[in-house]
Formats: sequence, C-alpha cells, structure tokens
Amino acid sequence: MTSTAQALPYTIPTPELFIDGDYRPAVSGATYTSVNPATEENVVDVSAADKADIDIAVRIARLAFEQGPWSRMSGPDRGKILIRAAELIEADAENLAGLEAIEMGKLFGHSVAGDVPCAADTFRHFAGWADKITGTTALLPDFGPQPRFGFTIRQPLGVIGCITPWNNPLVIAAWKVAPALAAGNTVVLKPAEDAALSTLRLAELLAAAGLPAGVFNVLPGLGEAAGAALAAHPGIDKISFTGSARVGRQIQSLAGDTFRKVTLELGGKSPQLILADADLEQAMPWIAMGNFYHQGQVCAAGTRVLVHESRLDEVVAGLAEVAQSSVVGDPFDEASTMGTIVNRKQLDQILRYVETGRAEGATLVTGGNRIGERGYFVEPTVFVGHNDLTIAREEIFGPVATVIPFHDLDEAVRLANDTKYGLNAMVYSQNLSATHSLIPRLRVGTVWVNGWGVPDVSMPWGGRGGSGIGRELGRSGLEADTEEKTVYLGL
Repeated sequence: MTSTAQALPYTIPTPELFIDGDYRPAVSGATYTSVNPATEENVVDVSAADKADIDIAVRIARLAFEQGPWSRMSGPDRGKILIRAAELIEADAENLAGLEAIEMGKLFGHSVAGDVPCAADTFRHFAGWADKITGTTALLPDFGPQPRFGFTIRQPLGVIGCITPWNNPLVIAAWKVAPALAAGNTVVLKPAEDAALSTLRLAELLAAAGLPAGVFNVLPGLGEAAGAALAAHPGIDKISFTGSARVGRQIQSLAGDTFRKVTLELGGKSPQLILADADLEQAMPWIAMGNFYHQGQVCAAGTRVLVHESRLDEVVAGLAEVAQSSVVGDPFDEASTMGTIVNRKQLDQILRYVETGRAEGATLVTGGNRIGERGYFVEPTVFVGHNDLTIAREEIFGPVATVIPFHDLDEAVRLANDTKYGLNAMVYSQNLSATHSLIPRLRVGTVWVNGWGVPDVSMPWGGRGGSGIGRELGRSGLEADTEEKTVYLGL
C-alpha cells in the first residue's frame, strides 16, 4: 500500500514544546520519534517533555492566570477570541486532517468532514458561554435584626492540566480546552505521544486568534515522564484525563492527595441492544459503525452486540457483510473506508484478543487477521459468543465485534450491565414504550436510541463505574472548570 500523503496540503508544525506562546526544545534535549502507521516510516522527531519542562509550563500558566489579562478579561472579549479560533480551525481543516492521518492513521476524509468541524464547533459553542457564566440568587431570612441577601458567583479554577489520548487528539483537546478557556482558566496539555502534531498546530491557531502567551501550553512527551509529572504537580488545580482505566486510577490517587478536582473519561465496553422488533434495514449501518468506525479505536464503540435470539442470524450476517466489504487501506485514499491501527503495540494487542476469543470457544465469523506486512492494518472482525468471554469483558480498542444473543428484555439488561464499564449504550427498537422503559435500567452515562454517533458539544458526556468520573461538554462541562463561591450580603 502506497501513501498519497506527500501530495496533500499539510505542514508539520515545529515538533517542540509550546510554552508561553513559543516553541522550545525540552530542557533535557530528549526527543521521541513519531511513526506513520500506514507506512511504518518515521514522520518527525518530537521534543519529549519531562518533570523539569512541566514545572516551567505550570509556573508560566500560573503567572498567566494570576497576573495576565485572560482571567480578568470580560466574557464577550474571551468569546471573540474563541470564535476567531473556531474560524481558523475551519480554515486549516485539510492541514489538521493531514496531520492526524499521517500520525495515527485516521481517515483523512473523516477528519475533514467530521473531526475538524467538531473541534471548531466546540470552540464556537463555548465562546457563546463565555459571557453567560452566572451564579444564583436567594432572598434569605433575616439573621437577627439584619436583613440578608445571598448570591453565588462562578470563578475559574486556575491552572488546568489536560492529558489527551491518541484516537481523537484534536476533538478531545477541543473538548477539554474550549470550556476551560471560556471560563477564564489557563491550560497545560500533554498530548499522547502517538498523536501530538495536530495539538501543536492547534496551539499555533489559538495564538493566531489572539490568545495571550502562557494561557495554553502544549507539552508532548511520554506518559510515564510528562503525564505523570503533570498529574502530580502541586500547581495544577484540576486534571482532565481521557485514556485507560489503569492510568485513570493513578491520576485519581495523585489528585486525591491534594484534593484537586478531576474529570476522568476512561473508555468502555458498550452494549448495543437490538430488540426483536428492531428495523434492521435502518439499524445495521449504525450497528456496524458502532463497531468499525475509526478501526474500533473509539471509547464509545458498541462492541458488545446484544441481539434478541430471533434476530441473531440477520445481525451476524449484516455485520459480516459490512466487515467483508470494508476497504482497509491508505488513510489518504478516498476509496478507503478504514485506516490503520495507531501503532504496532496496539495491532499486536488486537491480534492477541482475536486468538484469545478463538481459544475460549467464540465462533469467528469473519476477519481476525493482519493485512499485509507493512503498515498496521487489520481486518474488521466479527465473533459470536457469550458475555463471559475475555473479548466481551475487556476493551480491545480495535474493530472486533462480539455478538451475544439474549432471550428477553430482563436478560438483555442483565447482560448490558454485567460489565465494569458504564460509558454508553445503544438501543434499537420500533417500540418507544419498551425503549423508554429500558433507558433508566441501563447503568451508563449516555443512551443512544436507533443510532450511534459523536457526542454533541451541547450535551454532557461521561460515564460511571470503570468509565470514569465527571462530565465534559455542555453546561456541565463548563461548570466543571469553575468553582462556585457563596456570598452573604448583609443589608
């Protein structure tokens, strides 16, 4: 498979740390190599931050918060800069999409049409909130002879540390950064080492939009060095992390020592419930997308496909047809419907899960193999099995669907909730009454009905249990980046 990447209009940003409005190398001089997962060729050497760099960035962000103009700027003025940022993101769509395709294998067309507009919409949405961050009022009973009035105000937290994953680097950076900035905070962000370039480009665009120096800082580096140092830094007022449950537990422990706020989005093993009366002609594209979109490298992927036993054969056949007709190839090729797995480690993990599924007795319907010898390509895969299989219990983060039959609604709910995760679920049915009765029984943060897709920026997003703590997006996400202060006014 040959890549058409070099023919596309994208420019690699300076691969260094972005601190105080400019690029600089890591204090240690250390770098790591970004690899193109479609060709296994080196893209660029990127500066690797460690504890010393994190300390510098946090101190600069603290100074920018306490002495700079951003936290004291009016809401409308902050909003204007964020709106300008949204415009610049849209204008840079092909560049940003090219960076994500070349660095982590995301389909170029999907990024241009989906990820980049979503990131721009996130900044535009929270720009509109920047002048609407208000508290509440209360006419209180007199305290002795004194009349009183009470009110609350919402203030920015201070310096927010963000750690983002590699699967949707630009979108999730926007989800974390836009509300934090709208509220008047400053940010230090550590992107995943496999996908730092689009976030470094975002830093350039925010600076061009008028964001003051020191307000947004991006420090690529390895998780065990830069990420751990950011999570543990005493100068951070909140940590917002998206990634694995293992790292999330470590971050929660570090934050708990100093009682800092955390928002943790830790993935899932989400169920898709296909009821007996589901309209499969309408539902199958969504069911398949919930498994195979972005090569299954999506925290909200619905890879436990729970199907009423009467529709089992139809669903299995439908998923197999989509898998077998998928065009797995160069992320820049318009004919490709699936790109690459992000790196060799992730590819090997997916293939190990496939072998585990076979060994535990699951029926392999289609897929399960690496494609070619160069590049991290894998066949979309469909198993039929039961909910106790390893492939039905653990998050694979690859295009591997496990179809599981159920007998009635009670069994469907039991299977759906029989997991350590609780991010989201999907329900397919033409019976709105049955669907409505299911929704409160599902222990998840979000329920999709007769569809699946990207969370809307205006609605809260997050999970429960092993899927994390807190909410991003919507008003809930904005308020999570503020502190509410109560004032009692004696009259």
